[in-house]
Amino acid sequence: MKSLDVKVWGVRKRNTKKSSYDVRWTVAGSVFSEQFRTKGLADHYRSKLLRAAHAGEEFDTATGLPDPMVEQAASMTWYAFALKYLAMKWPHAAPNTRNGINEALTAVTMALLDERPGQPSEELIRRALRNWAFVLPGPDEREWPTEIANTLHWVAKASRPLTDLGDAAIGRAVLDSLKLKLDGTAAAAETVRRKRRTLVNALHYAVDLGEFKENPITGIRWKKPKVAGQVDPRVVANPAQARSLLTAVSYVGGYGWARGRRLVGLFACMYYGALRPAEAVGLTEADLKLPEAGWGTVLLNRTRPSVGKQWTDSGETHDDRGLKNRPAEEVRLVPIPPQLVAILRQHLDTFGTAEDGRLFANERRGVVGSSTYYRVWQEARALALPPAAVASPLAARPYDLRHSALSTWLNSGVDPTEVAERAGNSVEVLLSRYAKCIDGRQEIVNRKIEKLLREYE
Repeated sequence: MKSLDVKVWGVRKRNTKKSSYDVRWTVAGSVFSEQFRTKGLADHYRSKLLRAAHAGEEFDTATGLPDPMVEQAASMTWYAFALKYLAMKWPHAAPNTRNGINEALTAVTMALLDERPGQPSEELIRRALRNWAFVLPGPDEREWPTEIANTLHWVAKASRPLTDLGDAAIGRAVLDSLKLKLDGTAAAAETVRRKRRTLVNALHYAVDLGEFKENPITGIRWKKPKVAGQVDPRVVANPAQARSLLTAVSYVGGYGWARGRRLVGLFACMYYGALRPAEAVGLTEADLKLPEAGWGTVLLNRTRPSVGKQWTDSGETHDDRGLKNRPAEEVRLVPIPPQLVAILRQHLDTFGTAEDGRLFANERRGVVGSSTYYRVWQEARALALPPAAVASPLAARPYDLRHSALSTWLNSGVDPTEVAERAGNSVEVLLSRYAKCIDGRQEIVNRKIEKLLREYE
């Protein structure tokens, strides 16, 4: 059908509980319409129809679309591509990375859905994507609940073509959607950057598959949210505060139940040894050298990060992995001071080890979960700190004990290369992260400036 028989009408807002916009046009007397979540997307679609009509392109009388858009509509959808990308990434990704990929793919998929009859609630769509579609083994290999099957069938039909992301306006709209949480408030900068990173990586894969000549997202001029790369000096506890907090941990849950006492050594490893929580949770007695006097050592070789069962290959809540960002076989030797040696010796004398040799265990001898030690830590802060300090960021999270340890080492004059080696970081990352936590630098600089000024008096 020639474009002379085409008439494109305006964009109309639908009077429904959820805002949507219609684009209506006629081809050879037949009326067609498409619905969009935002006015910007609707205006963009209308502009494409108008350009095709003005260019004299032929319109299909069955679909009402110009020939190029008919071909585009028949191409792979974003949802179908996202499933292929997930299948490629999943086997080689760490559990927490899998969770992040799932979260990003869900967000992008929600942003690339057209309005169609029978649309489920957004909460149900998101749940179906998070818990079923973007988890392996995939929905094809499991029995679907009826409402999940119906929801994902609707998503497959409503998903926009992958090639739509080649349009800068649509790509920008998707990126902007990543900046918002479900309640419409701004998402954390690191969350936005992580989701964008997944989207960019996914579209690199689309380039590999021949869907795009180049990555369409990297060419969009879009202001990334700024992420704070430095540790807030307010979270750093001094040695006196750290000792007070560790003492308070031993009082949590009472003496007999020992809910806190069995975790004193766990938190002490984070403060005196600068261990990451997952490294401390994975410690075994075989990893330790604890002399009766003087310094000991910890040989780190595994971590037990706390993640959901659906993200691990074993189906267990805790993954069992090597050191963070290191080859699986790599180890890290960390000297530990006499204070930590004494705490760990006492822990072994009192509680022994779990069946697999783990140093720290919960009341049922299982792996200590992050929610368990986080609750104990919050109760300890309330016991050890005055109300104003409890309300402050001071040692608000167990991980802040590691920040306190590294800041203490740097301020004591230990060479940054040695600190980085013990911490498992690069020197560049260490100094950039802890620049604001190193005391005394301003005083040194002030003396130098003062000396220079006096020379000219």
